[in-house]
Amino acid sequence: MMKKKSVSARKASLVLFLCQMISALDVPLDLSQPPTITQQSPKDYIVDPRENIVIQCEAKGKPPPSFSWTRNGTHFDIDKDAQVTMKPNSGTLVINIMNGGKAEAYEGVYQCTARNERGAAISNNIVIRPSRSPLWTKEKLEPNHVREGDSLVLHCRPPVGLPPPIIFWMDNAFQRLPQSERVSQGLNGDLYFSNVQPEDTREDYICYARFNHTQTIQQKQPISVKVFSMDSLNDTIAANLSDTDIFGAKPVTERQPVLLTPTGSTSTKVELRGNVLLLECIAAGLPTPVIRWIKEGGELPANRTFFENFKKTLKIIDVSEADSGNYKCIARNRLGSAHHVISVTVKAAPYWITAPRNLVLSPGEDGTLICRANGNPKPNISWLANGVPIAIAPEDPSRKVDGDTIIFSHVQERSSSVYQCNASNEYGYLLANAFVNVLAEPPRILTPANKLYQVIADSPALLDCAYFGSPKPEIEWFKGVKGSILRGNEYVFHDNGTLEIPVAQKDSTGTYTCVARNELGKIQNEVHLEVKDPTMIIKQPEYKVIQRYGQVSFECVIKHDSTLLPTIIWLKDNDELPDDERFLVGKDNLTIMNVTDKDDGTYTCIVNTTLDSVSASAVLTVVARPNPPFDLELTGQLERSVELSWIPGDENNSPITNFVIEYEDGLHEPGVWHYQTEVPGTQTTVQLKLSPYVNYSFRVIAVNEIGRSQPSEPSEQYLTKSANPDENPSNVQGIGSEPDNLVITWESLKGFQSNGPGLQYKVSWRQKDVDDEWTSVIVANVSKYIVSGTPTFVPYEIKVQALNDLGYAPEPSEVIGHSGEDLPMVAPGNVQVHVINSTLAKVHWDTVPLKTVRGHLQGYKVYYWKVQSLSIRSRRHVEKKILTFRGNKTFGMLPGLEPYSSYKLNVRVVNGKGEGPASPDKVFKTPEGVPSSPSFLRITNPTLDSLTLEWGSPTHPNGVLTSYILKFQPINNTHELGPLVEIRIPANESSLILKNLNYSTRYKFYFNAQTSVGSGSQITEEAITIMDEAMASRQVDIATQGWFIGLMCAVALLILILLIVCFIRRNKGGKYPVKEKEDAHADPEIQPMKEDDGTFGEYRLFSFVSSAPF
Repeated sequence: MMKKKSVSARKASLVLFLCQMISALDVPLDLSQPPTITQQSPKDYIVDPRENIVIQCEAKGKPPPSFSWTRNGTHFDIDKDAQVTMKPNSGTLVINIMNGGKAEAYEGVYQCTARNERGAAISNNIVIRPSRSPLWTKEKLEPNHVREGDSLVLHCRPPVGLPPPIIFWMDNAFQRLPQSERVSQGLNGDLYFSNVQPEDTREDYICYARFNHTQTIQQKQPISVKVFSMDSLNDTIAANLSDTDIFGAKPVTERQPVLLTPTGSTSTKVELRGNVLLLECIAAGLPTPVIRWIKEGGELPANRTFFENFKKTLKIIDVSEADSGNYKCIARNRLGSAHHVISVTVKAAPYWITAPRNLVLSPGEDGTLICRANGNPKPNISWLANGVPIAIAPEDPSRKVDGDTIIFSHVQERSSSVYQCNASNEYGYLLANAFVNVLAEPPRILTPANKLYQVIADSPALLDCAYFGSPKPEIEWFKGVKGSILRGNEYVFHDNGTLEIPVAQKDSTGTYTCVARNELGKIQNEVHLEVKDPTMIIKQPEYKVIQRYGQVSFECVIKHDSTLLPTIIWLKDNDELPDDERFLVGKDNLTIMNVTDKDDGTYTCIVNTTLDSVSASAVLTVVARPNPPFDLELTGQLERSVELSWIPGDENNSPITNFVIEYEDGLHEPGVWHYQTEVPGTQTTVQLKLSPYVNYSFRVIAVNEIGRSQPSEPSEQYLTKSANPDENPSNVQGIGSEPDNLVITWESLKGFQSNGPGLQYKVSWRQKDVDDEWTSVIVANVSKYIVSGTPTFVPYEIKVQALNDLGYAPEPSEVIGHSGEDLPMVAPGNVQVHVINSTLAKVHWDTVPLKTVRGHLQGYKVYYWKVQSLSIRSRRHVEKKILTFRGNKTFGMLPGLEPYSSYKLNVRVVNGKGEGPASPDKVFKTPEGVPSSPSFLRITNPTLDSLTLEWGSPTHPNGVLTSYILKFQPINNTHELGPLVEIRIPANESSLILKNLNYSTRYKFYFNAQTSVGSGSQITEEAITIMDEAMASRQVDIATQGWFIGLMCAVALLILILLIVCFIRRNKGGKYPVKEKEDAHADPEIQPMKEDDGTFGEYRLFSFVSSAPF
């Protein structure tokens, strides 16, 4: 399917037309005109008492208007109040509160008047009220003691503020209290509990009131709620007694709904037209009631009705008189229902039917001002002239008041004035200013000249000709420079001057001329119209069916006007595409990789240009999951088995592979479904094994390659008979939490594992390897028991046996636990340290006696720290390091030590409680190591044959420095290295002068420090001796001499001739003379040798001068 939209052309036409109609009535600001209020503060203006009060009043007019104010109906002389100023060229008042004024002193009703020689406009009555955020009144809050299942209301009762505060409930940690169908906040701020549960017990229910105007939050004192339940009482008694009489208490009584708010069976509500109607019903009951809303004798309004607060609040926006009527809320649970009827009456503050509009007339013309408003009750209409009731205003023979209309006849320039219409009833008022401006003006065209309009072919074109003149000009349109006047059905001429071409075609393109004329003159203006080709989708996306994990592609190939730039957007179900890398948008297609069930839907290609928009859609159907099975039936009921059968649902084109059977235990875990078994997809009956004392319901889920179906409707319930427990608790453990106790824990049996009512546990224990009798206690359905007064860390034999009203489970197996641990008593002894090298040491210790560990031995911790460096005397922060060795080890390695340093260490034993005492500190020292590189190497003062070297000692000497090693070698122009020279320098030196070096030569230097252990890492630098200036000058002179250049050319020519002769002689097979001479005098002494080519120069002896550091 394909839709085409020309930017909502018809709607755009109407909007543009209305806008131009309004602008056509605006008098240009360079012409005389009465004042017009352009900006004012709201009628009900609540201000922050801590900030300056700004009361806005802006107006335009010619000449510019002057401003005055009234307060509470009398003139407000701002010159007599130092706290009040008026903005320049404005009527806006600024009341200085931040400099000593009090906002309360300026409460009242303010009205602004803007006046010039042609009239006076007035503002609304602006009611100034400072916001208030009073503190909560102090009250003594008693704790709320509530029985489980009862209803509860926690009252907020916030202080009365202006405006009313926003209410919310939080706890001491400033976390919002969770709300649900059972617990929710009412419109009045109270917190309602339909029924309380044990988890509602807490002492920090806190109501907060947030006052937005002053940005403050007030807090009510915390409210305490204590919920008493029979189970918690049983647990308390069972922890200390073996009496079982109390465990037969009845469960919490269920109750049918009762409305907490509103009270009674009926109530009334009045709301104003256009407001939001909020109706509320909150009910108590157990189970928690569900709320439903209806309107008696009608339907709830579509698109304006919303349900909030878990359907306890009915919200209807933008209400009208048609929404009046009786609204019924019904609260229902499985025990019954309760209802309440709210009679709603919608009243209305005045609202405009026709507001008066500015009137521009020429002398001698007639006109009318119309003011029509509606409301409930019907509003009264009154007129004012220049802010004065028209009955006492100066006479004007040209006007006549007729109810909601003022009729003007043969007006003159003195008839210019501003009229106010006031429509009021008991719920509010409307005030509108409209001026009558008598002018004699030739036509003006306000639309810019040569304005360009662009539209799509076959859509409307609206050419603007906004104008002004008095009398009102007549408008004519022409096409082309010398075209005839436009007439006929193909054009629409609007009163505001706009020319509409309802269906523009390509031949509509051109220049159009608008002419405005009245008795005082004529003016014209040209505009231009371009009609573009429409955008089209020539290859639309098509309907696709795809299996999950497949790949699908939709095409969207377009054709468009060459002057327009299109953009393509893809939507899924009229919304943006999911943010998923599986969706690949190409130039003219959309591809979805690894399709999932969520990708099912309608995909739309939208093509937008600046002038039009077209779209096309296609549906993607993903093969679905099967429908749920139905008609479940139980047959062959026995104590420990039953047969279940069902009818499969539609498999939705994917064969059912298996059925999953789940069960619900309505007796112990209602609403919770558990896996029971599964059968092949061809099977529709199954024999199920059952447990005693379970109220079974079953449901079936069908599965195919696409996924699982929704569960079937539950089967009928089947309650099996009670029996002794078949099994005992699992994961029994005994671990002490304190040195003198034993905490026995276990995983309780699930509800259906109890096999009958009155589930309890028999907890037994005795000290291992001691000839003691078993000590036993029977506890309620809990999962922990604490034995006090035990010796520290002693093994115990423990067993926990389940029992119910019918008897005991089989004899349980025994487990070994231990009473609580205490800190170890002694430190490891005989601590020895063996230093392996400068960075590694091995520490030995003797194990402590196990009886002194007083717990589970977890290992040993070695604390060690560097005391000082033996080569650098300096203070340093002592940083202790810890190594942990698991288990009963007696040695460990200490890596990462610093060479030539003094260390201390101690050893401690660790158990589950913590660390024991430390062994005496053991001191050891690490031997010397190789030093780090010198801290710097600088080469300065280069001369023809010498360089000066300066260096800094290593940052980490790691021992006693014995010397420095300097190696250097020359580097020629081809970056080849020459002979390497090595010098040993005393350790106390910090500089060196190298002499007898070659001039203009680069040298590379390698420098490192040594200890008795060896050499450290080296630092390298390069430097160049300077060039001899005389030699450089001679070299330049020779190279530029003419005779030298000629000689080089002659040599080159001789070599070329020689090569030619050699080539000829070789081709003849003979030897050339030069070759013969070479063969005859093959003396190796005359062969060139690379070593003597002068690359590095001759080797020279050198001397150096060194200086010791200060």
